[in-house]
Amino acid sequence: MTIKKNSVAAVNPESIISLHEVNKWYGEHHVLTDVSAQVKKGEVVVLCGPSGSGKSTLIRTMNRLEEIGSGTIHVNGQDVQGKQVDVNSMRSHIGFVFQQFNLFPHLSVLENVTCGPLWVNKAKQAETRQLAMALLEKVGLGHKAQAYPNQLSGGQQQRVAIARALAMNPPVMLFDEPTSALDPEMVGEVLSVMKALAAEGMTMVCVTHEMNFAREVSDVVWFMDQGSLLEVAAPDVFFTSPQHPRAQKFLSDIRRH
Repeated sequence: MTIKKNSVAAVNPESIISLHEVNKWYGEHHVLTDVSAQVKKGEVVVLCGPSGSGKSTLIRTMNRLEEIGSGTIHVNGQDVQGKQVDVNSMRSHIGFVFQQFNLFPHLSVLENVTCGPLWVNKAKQAETRQLAMALLEKVGLGHKAQAYPNQLSGGQQQRVAIARALAMNPPVMLFDEPTSALDPEMVGEVLSVMKALAAEGMTMVCVTHEMNFAREVSDVVWFMDQGSLLEVAAPDVFFTSPQHPRAQKFLSDIRRH
């Protein structure tokens, strides 16, 4: 395995996320290979590709849940993989929604949403509660504020997780297959919340297999396979005339199934 030295690249001031020659290995396995891309403020990027292509690994590098072997990643002007970064502080200001909901089971819905601002930002109790209630109303769960996670459906728990991420007022939201753990009838309620966020101009990067969502909501589609970013295109172009043979096969397989 060859480890490259970190590359130094100018960050595009219009980009809220900037990836430059990102590489990652698990032992001898080269998981991400020279990934370079930009996400502009207000863009919705959908990251798609076959299972095992590196999508989740890539999105997890954007808030340093995964360390990289070489390259640079800047989010909102900060080098998230830099040696001097306060990782916990940095992560608290990048919204991340996981496949599993990761709610605190011993806290109420309202407490789950308020814990970040109160514990991390030392925000005022009354203001934080008001914000949390507004966010729960936004995701259609104001009436569940005093419920506990085990009293909610999977779709409701994921919507609480979105509200919790939004409570930190992040400049960007990252979604790692947020509907993959849900029963089919619950997928739509989560996607509708994501669509509303996109309509409001939230910068979003979404790893998802929901191709209808990608077609309807994304501004840009990133297609990955075998650790490489092979195609970056507007959704109307990607879904009608993909250029890379692997992208063509991926879409062909989806249509066939």
